Amino acid sequence: MQSPANMAASKVKQDMPPPGGYGPIDYKRNLPRRGLSGYSMFAVGIGTLLFGYWSMMKWNRERRVLQMLRENLEEEAIIMKDVPDWKVGESVFHTMRWVTPIMGELYGLRTNEEILNATYGFIWYT
Repeated sequence: MQSPANMAASKVKQDMPPPGGYGPIDYKRNLPRRGLSGYSMFAVGIGTLLFGYWSMMKWNRERRVLQMLRENLEEEAIIMKDVPDWKVGESVFHTMRWVTPIMGELYGLRTNEEILNATYGFIWYT
């Protein structure tokens, strides 16, 4: 075994850094940007919700119109039951394609209050 004095005098060359030091170490996270930003995803979500609500309201409005047309046909059958050769629900337009009903066709058999409400919306005063 060597003594500590002999160890200091040994000719072993110790590893040292190169002159000028080592280069910088890349330690920061470097991930590429992927996908949409948070604001973009939020905007897409809001747009999807608005489109969904709009289409749902449109479908409900169409459903309400069809329900009113069916009620009108039932009322027409009751009113015109004594008229010979009367066909309930026969189109006055002489066409097979859908024609959007006009206001008078939808509300012709309704009360004046319903007609005013449909035309002008809900009115607080009387």
